[in-house]
Amino acid sequence: MYTARGTLDQQSAVVEYGPMVRRVAAQMIAKLPANVELDDLVQAGMIGLIDALSRYQADQGAQFETFAMQRVRGAMLDELRGADWMPRSVRRNQRAIEAAIRKAEQRHKRTPGEREVAAELGLSVEDYQKMLGEARGAQLVYLDDFGEGGEDGFLDRYQPESSSDVDPGAMLRDERFRDALIGAIEELPEREKLVMGMYYEQEMNLKEIGAVLGVTESRISQLHSQAVARLRVKLRSWS
Repeated sequence: MYTARGTLDQQSAVVEYGPMVRRVAAQMIAKLPANVELDDLVQAGMIGLIDALSRYQADQGAQFETFAMQRVRGAMLDELRGADWMPRSVRRNQRAIEAAIRKAEQRHKRTPGEREVAAELGLSVEDYQKMLGEARGAQLVYLDDFGEGGEDGFLDRYQPESSSDVDPGAMLRDERFRDALIGAIEELPEREKLVMGMYYEQEMNLKEIGAVLGVTESRISQLHSQAVARLRVKLRSWS
């Protein structure tokens, strides 16, 4: 993969690492809203790969694949930021759902149902479910942000290269947090617990989960968003 001068051959590297770029894009898009295009992420990732080829120096100690992976992911995240894939209105809705769940829990002294959460929001059950469906971007990967926070998005917190006071990976490795998360999942309503298990443990997509539970993909999306909101409420003390 090197030229006679000892530098990385761009064409060979693109051929060899192109599948890696597509794999990273596929993994990332599985956690993003449906309006994000896979090809856009792949294209951004290829730009990141080419950038890595021009910047990589073997004497720095890092393997090229490790170095390239960081550049590829960073380029994809930059593409998502530029596309503004999660509107501020969606973020506000996510926070509103969490606040309503918290209030309903305090009011009823138990895990609230959809009708009770909808009532806190002043919405019909149908409108609340639509709101949940629009919040499909809500994911466990940003459990580090349980406060009301500003307008910074998931991408700024999720990028592993960024220096942050809160490291989601380190938090998940913390035994106490893991215990708290397991306990919070156990308190979920049974159907939401099943959705979370199939989605995160068995790595099934929403359509597959819907087929198992006998409901539509959009209904699974609603249940997933609601489960994540419940977990974020339960784990707010870990912000």
